[in-house]
Amino acid sequence: MKLQNIFSTASTEETLARLENLKADTVPAWGKMSAPQMLAHLNVAYDITYGEVAVSYNFFARFMLKLFVKSTVVGNKPYSKNGRTAPIFVIDEERNFEEEKKKFINYVKRTEKLGSAHFEGLASPSFGKMSAQEWSNQFYKHMDHHFTQFGI
Repeated sequence: MKLQNIFSTASTEETLARLENLKADTVPAWGKMSAPQMLAHLNVAYDITYGEVAVSYNFFARFMLKLFVKSTVVGNKPYSKNGRTAPIFVIDEERNFEEEKKKFINYVKRTEKLGSAHFEGLASPSFGKMSAQEWSNQFYKHMDHHFTQFGI
């Protein structure tokens, strides 16, 4: 899997170009989410990162996440189809496509603008301190997985 540097303008442009191919009624190749739900699902990662949604884990839970989940989330291997989803990322209710799309675009642009220096050593509620590369991998892999799910 070739990962992009989400802090680069080229990556942002590629992401937004792919996003333009997504429509509210685009049908996924696998899974149960609609396109608006998928965008809301992607936005959860940014909501958590930017403090819009508060999450905290006790020492044991964070230790287990770092031990068993972190390498999958930030490593360079693609996610498997229909993998387990953390409860906070499950979007059951229908969402407004245009609102979720706008929110996602704003998050992608905000992340690029803040740049790698902002993310270097920034603590994740799930995994503790992470490098800018780990943050980049996490965001890009998640987006790419679901964009691929929807054929974009």
